[in-house]
Amino acid sequence: MQSVKTFLWGPSPEEQKRKCNSLVRANVRKLDRDISQLKGLESKTKTYILQASKRAQRNPSQAKQAGAETRTFARELIRVRRQNARLMTSKAQLQSVQMQVNEAFSVRKIEGSIKASTGIMRDVNSLVRLPELTGTMRELSQELVKAGIIEEMVGDSLPDNELLEGEDEEAEAEVDKVLSEVLKDRLPAAADKPEEAPPVQYSEEEDEDQEEVLAQMRGRLQALKG
Repeated sequence: MQSVKTFLWGPSPEEQKRKCNSLVRANVRKLDRDISQLKGLESKTKTYILQASKRAQRNPSQAKQAGAETRTFARELIRVRRQNARLMTSKAQLQSVQMQVNEAFSVRKIEGSIKASTGIMRDVNSLVRLPELTGTMRELSQELVKAGIIEEMVGDSLPDNELLEGEDEEAEAEVDKVLSEVLKDRLPAAADKPEEAPPVQYSEEEDEDQEEVLAQMRGRLQALKG
């Protein structure tokens, strides 16, 4: 009778478990791809900082502009690292959800019933509001509601103040720390250093190249945020 009832009224617990695990794995793969892209972006940003610093050393007349560029790229590097940290935390949280969901299904198999978990609901609610995972996490939450593991649907979006947390202009001390790390304490020449060499012709194309690089980096970072 139980198998007939299951067939008539919906998927079996084992099918629900497989569906939930499949959705979790899909989200983990998505985060892994985004984290990998951020690592590449971090490496490129470090390269741009080093290139600007070397240009300042070769041409003292460009020290002021190159110094400004290194700080701009350092701020981008800080943003990339913050985003990476957020995704790493979300991945760990997602893997914790998977463990708790499997445990809940195991208890259901042994005891014949399942108790809604406020812990899973809290974690899923946090993850579904992450822009990178909104779609598939909403689907997972629906499956968990059907299985009785959580009691209600989760919220739709993260409040603006939470989305923007940590995105304010980076403190100068933090920028200095990043530059010291990347340049190994070989910071660009001081902007007020007397110009001993004759001015070097600086093309507008170089300015445009730097702006284009920054625009591309910010575009990639924004895309990874959803």
